[in-house]
Amino acid sequence: MDPLVATGLIAIGSIGAASFYVPFKKVKQWSWESYWVSHAFMAYLIAPWVFAFLTVPNGALFDIFAETSAQTKWLTIMFGAMWGVGGLTFGLSLRYLGIGLGQSVALGFTAAFGTLIPPIVAGQNLFASTSGILTVIGVIVCIVGIAIVGYAGYLKEQNLSEKERKKAVKEFALRKGLLIAVFAGIMSASMNFGYEAGDPMAEVARQHGTNPLYASNPVLALILVGGFATNFIYCVFLNIKNGTGKEYFSVKPGILFSNILFTFLAGLLWFLQFHFYGMGRSQLPPEISVFGWSILMALNISFSNIWGLFLKEWKGTGRKTLTILLIGIAILIFSVFVVQF
Repeated sequence: MDPLVATGLIAIGSIGAASFYVPFKKVKQWSWESYWVSHAFMAYLIAPWVFAFLTVPNGALFDIFAETSAQTKWLTIMFGAMWGVGGLTFGLSLRYLGIGLGQSVALGFTAAFGTLIPPIVAGQNLFASTSGILTVIGVIVCIVGIAIVGYAGYLKEQNLSEKERKKAVKEFALRKGLLIAVFAGIMSASMNFGYEAGDPMAEVARQHGTNPLYASNPVLALILVGGFATNFIYCVFLNIKNGTGKEYFSVKPGILFSNILFTFLAGLLWFLQFHFYGMGRSQLPPEISVFGWSILMALNISFSNIWGLFLKEWKGTGRKTLTILLIGIAILIFSVFVVQF
């Protein structure tokens, strides 16, 4: 087990996570709910099951499910459904706050809850060992970085005119976006709960000869079944409510193909974060594996804000705001390396 290798693998996934919303900018004549459900088919159904089948040897995927207790399977799916609510509202937070600020707030709460709650529920005293103390310190440093990035977002709100804010993020709405992002962050932490609940399934996968790097893939496939259910139901509800269901059939064939291509690309990029997270988590010592979640969230925030700079979401905010933003990103990256100690 090598924490440095773990961090590198998680970083690869973070690049995908921070980039997944970018292809949506190429989608034409589809409402949010239409392109979100299209991306969900790839992210939550197609990619997870393809990767699970390809990485479990000898076609043993369903044997692994059969040998795993019903309680483990249902808890995994349930936490996936709860995460699905968070993932759904997470997409809305990006819609109202932009890639940089939206991911910062939502993922900040996701990092804190997802890292600290599982060991607390398991009755683990985080202050009883050096690794536990470092986990808490890492989360605190991560939250400090998130707060600084959030403050940069507040300054951005103050520095830009309404017209400039709308130009950077078309539907920018700070208050609504912040409320949604906080809720999304809390619910999104359920993804890590799902991984923790699914650890017995990962162990069964290893017993079937699955490479430890990929042992979490069957767990992820079940988590995302729950996640897909909540996203699909809500998006279809919006299609009916808003009369947008016809969008799938009313666009020209070229635009339809392009929309599916870009939404599927977004879904694949999104999925890769958890594929590589599972690989990285397997390389962390058991006593600090839960801290891998904070590593993922901190890197997601860092890379997403770099994308935000590239997409000019922070244009016109002033040197002070940009300096504070970069300090926050630097602290987030530093929090990642706390685990190396």
